[in-house]
This record gives sequence, C-alpha cells and structure tokens, in this order.
Amino acid sequence: MTIQPFDLAIIEQAKAHLDQLTKPLGSLGRVEELAVQLAGITGEVQPVIEKPAIIVAAADHGIVNEGVSAYPQEVTALMIDNFVKGGAAINVFARQIGAAVTVADVGVNYELGSQPIAHHKIRYGTGNFLLEDAMTEEEAASAVEIGRQLAVAQIEKGHRLLITGEMGIGNTSASSALTAAITGAKVADVVGFGTGINQETKQQKIAIIERALTNRGITSQTPPLSILAKVGGLEIATLAGVILEGAARRVPVLIDGFISSAAALAAAKLEPEVHPYLMIAHQSVEDGHRIVTDYLQIKPLLQLDLRLGEGTGAALAYPIVEAASRMMREMATFKDLGM
Repeated sequence: MTIQPFDLAIIEQAKAHLDQLTKPLGSLGRVEELAVQLAGITGEVQPVIEKPAIIVAAADHGIVNEGVSAYPQEVTALMIDNFVKGGAAINVFARQIGAAVTVADVGVNYELGSQPIAHHKIRYGTGNFLLEDAMTEEEAASAVEIGRQLAVAQIEKGHRLLITGEMGIGNTSASSALTAAITGAKVADVVGFGTGINQETKQQKIAIIERALTNRGITSQTPPLSILAKVGGLEIATLAGVILEGAARRVPVLIDGFISSAAALAAAKLEPEVHPYLMIAHQSVEDGHRIVTDYLQIKPLLQLDLRLGEGTGAALAYPIVEAASRMMREMATFKDLGM
C-alpha cells in the first residue's frame, strides 16, 4: 500500500468544525493542531482514536562490544522477560491506558523460543558497525517488512492507534550513528548519556561512532536503506516499518523517544510521503532526539525529561491524542446552542 497525501478538503472541514466548537478560536492550542493532523491521517473530520496497541521491537547491537553502554547485552533478554511478566514501566502505563502490548524479537542475541512473544528473529544481534556493516540491506529490508506485518496484525484486530516502543542495549549508539549519518549533524552533538554512561565513556562513544561512520563509508549520497543496514538496528528498522504501514493504512502511530524517532527519521527518508503522518510523543533528554525533531520540524507533545524508551513517553502522551479526537466528536458547537 502507498501513503496517500492528506485530503485538503478534510483538513479544511476539520478546521471549520474546530472553529464552531464552544470555545474561543484557537484556545485549545496544540490540541487543535493535533486534531487537524488526526483528521488528515485518518481522512475523517471526527476521527475515532481508541484501543491503542503498543509494539515493542527488541534486538541487540554488536557495537556494545566497544564498551559504549552502561549495561551488558544480557539485559535485553532479561527485560523481555520483565515485559512478559508485566513488570516493566511500559506494562504499567499500558494498563493505565488500556493498551495491548506486543513484544517482538527481531534480533535479540539470545534464544527466546519459550517466551510468549512475537518471534521474528532475523539474526542474533547486529554486527559491530565499527568493524563491519550492522546487517545486510536484505536484512534491513526484512526488518522493515516485519514492522509492516506487526502493524497490520494490530490494525486488523481493531486497534485505532499504534505506539512504537523498543528494547535493545546499545540502541542509542545505533540511533546516534543513524541520526548523524542522515542529518549531517556532528556526532558530538548527537551523542548523549544513553542509559547512564559517564562523561569519559561518552567521549569514547563519540570517537567510536565517528570512526565507524568513516569506516562504513557513509556519505550524503548513501541511500537510506544502506545507511540503515550499515549502522542501524533491527528494532529501529522494524519500527520504521510500523510507522510506514500505519501511514499507508491511515492509522495514527504515536512515536516514542530518541530510538523510535530515529526510526521515524529512517522512515521519512525511505518514503518522504510519511512526513505529515509523523506524531512524536515527547522530547527526550537525549541530545540526538532534538537533532531529529528539529530536522523533521516536528514539535513533540510532551517535555518530561524521559530517556527510558519502551514506548513509555508515547503511552503517557496517548490521553492527549485521545482527547483531541474526543473534542472533535463530543464537544458542542455554537449551532447546537442555537447561536
């Protein structure tokens, strides 16, 4: 399926409806902007946003062998067990908003066959992109396709909004490399403290990613799928697929923090038509996230100083999105009041 441009007639009808609601013009600020975007995404002046589904894509990263993370790679598999048992932050926030959580293994470096999750493992973690490409272009394309399939499965179950989440030790390194490669930003401006590294490790991380981008031969002319394969992550490519398929099927996708936004950045490079559909839930404290949001010219909904991932910021932002849709459907107009 291809991504269709917004129907300008629907956009104008949505704006006109907003102006008839019983409130001063523009008084609900960005909630009104969000309502218009939802109308554009869904093709409905009064969109129904309900039954959110959270897709948590999980994968490991070979770059952790360079000591770029505060945690060992084994934590990825341990956290998946935590997700399954309902003990992670995303489980808590999902219960609050009544969301279903799907955990998908697309590249965890551990055998998870006994876990009740979506099994789509492409390989056992990416390669160390300092020394070799993270994956082949075929593997990157497969991960994008898996993301599309995961989105379709949830949409066909009746979910009217998707939330992107991820888990993978080392994924801020992959996201930082991807962001620098696509935007042209300096690596030093993109790299943050990730899961809690110290200043010394941060400087090492910057130097490693700078060397890696040189070693991988990435230039401004490198195609986006190739960049994704050279320095990206399997879970990042998967979330790019979720974002693209949601747009193609006109179902809103609420994008989480830095890792999910790096996936959105990749998606926008793979299919530029997706750009109007992008909704970013919150501004992470990761330095690279502001690089991404500025590059995409998207203002996130919340600023809560989060840096957890998993889809947590998007789950917290979901009530605002639902409120925007309810406003369009349930709020009285001046005509209703006889004015």
